[in-house]
Amino acid sequence: MGASKKAAKAQKAAGDAWTNPYVQRIVQDGELRDNVRVAYDSARKAFARLSNGKATTKVLLDDKRFQKELSTAADALRDAGSALRAGPKKGRRSGGGIGKMLFVGVVGAGLALALSEDLRNKVLDALFGAEEEFDYTSTTSPPAPAASAAANN
Repeated sequence: MGASKKAAKAQKAAGDAWTNPYVQRIVQDGELRDNVRVAYDSARKAFARLSNGKATTKVLLDDKRFQKELSTAADALRDAGSALRAGPKKGRRSGGGIGKMLFVGVVGAGLALALSEDLRNKVLDALFGAEEEFDYTSTTSPPAPAASAAANN
């Protein structure tokens, strides 16, 4: 195979890589890139501690930094894998929208009810009916104070 054919084949493979959805996700998603970078850095540090000349079993069982780096790498890989399986995040749309208008309306109505007693009374009357005013009169009479004072003497 000639050099030009190898170059053409390599260029085609590189072009195919950019159409891969996983590659596109890594390029577009900054959080995913950070997770992959953290996983790589932590795994590299853990491997360096593992191959520093000490006994492998000693490093595996006793080296807390090695265990921490390995744990960090595993967590970052788990997060990256979850992000890849979840699919691309939907971008936030800028501008208005029904959700934003609804939120502003609900907050405005809440503030109006909280600040205006007349409006609050009208809403309560519409929801629960108008209040009936009544005067309370007792049907029992209190004992006479003079009679109880005479009985004590």
